[in-house]
Amino acid sequence: MTRARTAHGSVVLLSGGMDSATCLALAARRGRPVHALTVVYGQRHGREVDCARALARRFRVARHVVVRLPIGGFLASTLTRRNRPVPRRAAARNRIPSTYVPARNTILLALALGYAESHHLGAIYLGANAIDYSGYPDCRPEYLRAFERLTRLATRAGVERGETFRVRAPLLRMTKAEIVRTGERLHVPWALTWSCYLGGRRPCGWCASCRLRARGFRAAGVQDPLTSRG
Repeated sequence: MTRARTAHGSVVLLSGGMDSATCLALAARRGRPVHALTVVYGQRHGREVDCARALARRFRVARHVVVRLPIGGFLASTLTRRNRPVPRRAAARNRIPSTYVPARNTILLALALGYAESHHLGAIYLGANAIDYSGYPDCRPEYLRAFERLTRLATRAGVERGETFRVRAPLLRMTKAEIVRTGERLHVPWALTWSCYLGGRRPCGWCASCRLRARGFRAAGVQDPLTSRG
């Protein structure tokens, strides 16, 4: 039997939001090289992409790749279709909200897997969360475990050389307040992150993402620089 080997280094799916920024800081702390992959898939705005670029520079990643994948037009979501209003409140706990983008994490993870295999990186980081999250099915632990199993079957590195790829979601079981506290310890520059679904010069303050972010900072006892005056 071929002995499994694990490559070093990681690629971080970097959206520019507070969760992916914290993942980037954790990946950098745990070992380099760290690469970053940002996917422009048809989001309503490009503000997060600008933040991702700034974060990649701040953490001095080995390489930051921005991939343009114009698939938003045929993905039914209020995050990709401008003629559909973004909900002001979070959906009921047993309902998947309209901000869910069909198969988004599967698409992003597949791209990251191809990148990791091509650049001999052993881990993929993403900011999925199963506690203070919006009910997306592709943020659940069982989904991430299933994708990690797939990486062993779907790659040449896994089949021929016994290499393994780890799907790491270090924020999976953290509340938003715990994520803020973790980011504070790692010196995450919150001013370079963006969470609002609408973009604009300042966060709207009322969309589900803004509310979740505000609740996390409030519970952590930390001032969010995006909403402070001055």
